[in-house]
Amino acid sequence: MARKPNFTRKKTRKVHGEAFWDAEYKNPTHLKLSTKQSEDLEKFTRWVGRRKREDVLSPAASVLDVGCGNGRNLIFLSQNFGTKGVGYDISKAAVSQALTASKGLPIKYTARSIAGPLDVPDNSQALVLDMMTSHFLNKEERAGLRDEIFRTLEPGGLLFMKTFLKDGDLHTKRLITERPGTEIGSYIHPVMGVAEYVYSEEELVDFLAEKFIIHKIYRSHKHAFRGQAMKRRTITIYAEKDRYQ
Repeated sequence: MARKPNFTRKKTRKVHGEAFWDAEYKNPTHLKLSTKQSEDLEKFTRWVGRRKREDVLSPAASVLDVGCGNGRNLIFLSQNFGTKGVGYDISKAAVSQALTASKGLPIKYTARSIAGPLDVPDNSQALVLDMMTSHFLNKEERAGLRDEIFRTLEPGGLLFMKTFLKDGDLHTKRLITERPGTEIGSYIHPVMGVAEYVYSEEELVDFLAEKFIIHKIYRSHKHAFRGQAMKRRTITIYAEKDRYQ
């Protein structure tokens, strides 16, 4: 019997990088892209309030979001605390949606990669958000972004960072084994076709502590059940630029 040709590869051809995100924001098929603010960010704002850091969330404050997507988190902060905002995202479609949703708010957006120098003045931001974004960068780019975040933050300014956590995550272990990237600790994403890097908690804390004071660490749970992988594990860190540095 003649062997039937295999057309699977053509059917599953993937788009990568900017093209992937543009396609998802126009017609999401792989990801759930919410327009509602992050619950983790809401939790962070309550922590800021308890610490009486009104300088971080006020009409006089500016917030930089590296990987702002459709602007949902900058919009939440502006609507609830009066903050100004600066958002970067690689997807032109995401930025277009953010501009429409932010009409009348003091938020500026730019469609660009977050690798390389950021066109933001020194010591100008009260808060920087890096939420599930910098893990797409390589080692040199991640260090460069960390240093740029430090440069742009005001003395005493805060960094809110959320990313994937390698410790105890069965999905990460499998991906690194089956689809390793060129950098140790990275893998090639099976849908996006791009490299993602995953920190252990120790690695991430050491990396940020070179520049920042670490205040809080939260780790997600329920990532495995009876030895089977469940949702991806994440880590969230609240950090501060030393006001006396």
